[in-house]
Amino acid sequence: MYHYTDGGLRNVWLANGYEIRKTPYGEAVAFRDADGLSRAICIALTSKAGTLTGAEFRYVRSGGMLLSQPALGKLIGADGQSVARWEKTGKVPRWADKLIRLLFAACNDGNEPISKAIERVKTVERLVKQKIVVKESQGHWTPKIKVESEKAELEAA
Repeated sequence: MYHYTDGGLRNVWLANGYEIRKTPYGEAVAFRDADGLSRAICIALTSKAGTLTGAEFRYVRSGGMLLSQPALGKLIGADGQSVARWEKTGKVPRWADKLIRLLFAACNDGNEPISKAIERVKTVERLVKQKIVVKESQGHWTPKIKVESEKAELEAA
């Protein structure tokens, strides 16, 4: 059995579906169907008794719903800093615990209105990181939208 600790999880073990490979840098682990693995872990986390730990909450948010802390905050009526604090301290409010479980379950089960709302939040977040560059050539202006990558933002800082 492989102890799966990605995302700070401590209570997940894989019975199969992985392969340990030797590389020039040591051992590496390859997972079959990583998206399916992430979804299965999120289903288990959102179904378990007791409140989610900070790491579990973060895993459902980032791995299951593919949301940033500010995006989840907008979706549930909190700010990104609060979400970050819950994940770091492990003190997730009961209402946020229940709400993220419901949102993940609804989205995973194909609830179209919930899925659309989550996609809309993700789209708005991506649009915030865009730059419009307008270029003039022979008396005509042509706009282009460039998506600024987080890597580029980090390099610029």
